[in-house]
Amino acid sequence: MYDFRFKPFEEMTPEDYAEVGFMSGLEVHQQLLTKRKLFCRCPAGKFSTEYHAEILRHMRPTLSELGEYDGTALMEFKTKKNIIYRINKETVCTYEMDDTPPFMIDDEALDYALEISLQAGLSLVDELHIARKQYLDGSIPTGFQRTTICGVNGSVPYKDREIGIIQLGLEEDSCREISDVGHNRIYNTDRLGMPLIELVTQPDMKHPQEVMEVANVLRKMMRTTQHVRRGAGATRADTNVSVRGGTRIEIKGVPSTNLMPLLTYNEAMRQYNLLRLREELKSRGITEQTFTYDSMVATKLLRRTRFTPINDAIANGHRAMVVKLPGWADLLRWETQTETLFSREISDRVRVIACLTTLPNIIHSDSPSESISGAEWQQIKKAMNATPDDTVVVVWGSQIDTETAVNEIAIRAREATIGIPSETRQALRDGTTGFERILPGPERMYPDTDLPPIKISPERLQRITSGLPEPHWDIVRRLKKLGIPEDCIEGLAISPLVKLVDEAINEMKLSPSLVGEALWRYPRYLQRKGYDKALFDIESIRAILKSVADGNLTPDGIIDQLRKLKDGPFDPASLPPRMKAEELKPVIESALDAVRSNGFIDKANIPNLTLDKVMDEVRGRIPGAEVAKYVESNVPQEG
Repeated sequence: MYDFRFKPFEEMTPEDYAEVGFMSGLEVHQQLLTKRKLFCRCPAGKFSTEYHAEILRHMRPTLSELGEYDGTALMEFKTKKNIIYRINKETVCTYEMDDTPPFMIDDEALDYALEISLQAGLSLVDELHIARKQYLDGSIPTGFQRTTICGVNGSVPYKDREIGIIQLGLEEDSCREISDVGHNRIYNTDRLGMPLIELVTQPDMKHPQEVMEVANVLRKMMRTTQHVRRGAGATRADTNVSVRGGTRIEIKGVPSTNLMPLLTYNEAMRQYNLLRLREELKSRGITEQTFTYDSMVATKLLRRTRFTPINDAIANGHRAMVVKLPGWADLLRWETQTETLFSREISDRVRVIACLTTLPNIIHSDSPSESISGAEWQQIKKAMNATPDDTVVVVWGSQIDTETAVNEIAIRAREATIGIPSETRQALRDGTTGFERILPGPERMYPDTDLPPIKISPERLQRITSGLPEPHWDIVRRLKKLGIPEDCIEGLAISPLVKLVDEAINEMKLSPSLVGEALWRYPRYLQRKGYDKALFDIESIRAILKSVADGNLTPDGIIDQLRKLKDGPFDPASLPPRMKAEELKPVIESALDAVRSNGFIDKANIPNLTLDKVMDEVRGRIPGAEVAKYVESNVPQEG
């Protein structure tokens, strides 16, 4: 049944992904460019590593409205983490610490969320209801995130089809994690509470390349509003992946769209190989019903081991434990992802839930040469009554952590008999995924009783609709039709300067290629040279282009005027008068004398060096083509 074998990433085809039933969807999280946070009046977007106090908390799960616990909350509770929050008094108030009730939702944030909902073709809700979503990983001090749905059932164009949009939610952002070592997790709270939208797509992407491309469509669509934040961490995407016979797996917080193809390839491979593993276990007679395991304390057996991790643990008063998996011989070496084995599935669980974070945190008899001696393995197997058909796993640490680890090893092995456990996984740098937590269920959502429903008035909807920006895909189509250079189109479409394109071409009568250079290439070039992006505002560049259209500045003088913006606003009256070709003669003579005075230059290069010096003097006052022609006829070749 599962006889397909994944090829290397570069060799996979759309047909191959169709063979395994690849499906993927996105949950794109985007910070909004507001002045204030969502449910308090603290400033948004003010980041600092400085802190004035630390707060320690321990998270505990609460029952849902139906009297059930969320699986993720229970998993986080098992980790017994000390959650430490670093507080900066300028960015956090008592609301974030759950000591005072929330303010009403920030109007600016709500307007922006409704605007993006309309761009995504969503049907807006008539009335917003605030809900609480449990988060026991500590990323939100209250243990829950306030969230609401703004729109449902939309779509965006992609190639020759539509990508379904399930919903857009407006919620508060979480803390920034600083470190997570052992039982201590530290957060910076400056990002906490900032307005964040979550755009959720249907699983309409059929191969990894499409996942990246659709993510870029959504990212650009939101940026055209000019109401979203830019920079590291402002946009994060959770990528959902499944294969036929599998289940939805969420790859959490993918920081770059460029990582999505390899990550989704590896996750699809992992799921398919886990289904193959289930079939192998079944052929060995190991099912969910027949699965068994055994465990014991092995500290005495390993007291004299030369394997440093275990030796150090025992010397520090910790212990070693052994888990026997009957019938599992060689299966911990079962390949799941690229150069990744099933043993990492177990190691990840031990690292995250038992908090045994120093690697290696387990060893096993499927790879005996990489750990303790052969004689020690024999002793352990004998003590556990293990046969050649069995696999033995050793784990070490404190008593409570090793007990948790043994339980997690058994749970993860049992899950392999069922197929693919529902998980949230983290994106790793090598393009593989690693266990992060159990996938949350509907039990973590419940109504918020601190805030009333919010009606979306017809007047508000009319105001937002009347100012709705042109969708990104329409801007791209229009720029192509206008003749803007291809390399400028995508970037210019999400830039505020795109508002000048029609005016510059249709009213100022400037060429599309010149407009592309002035609005995109030149500002980008200067930003790479260290110029502040804020210098290149619409009014300054409009005035520079108007000077070109009026004949007071030549096109090749635009970049010099952009450079001068760092010294102050552009003033058309400060432009020197235009020159005529015959006025170049003294400038050329002066430049030629300066070039010839350098005795180390190649004489054959004198005309080019002279042209450079002349252009430095007259750029913007006379077209460069005229200068080049005049220099060519007045500076003889030498050497």
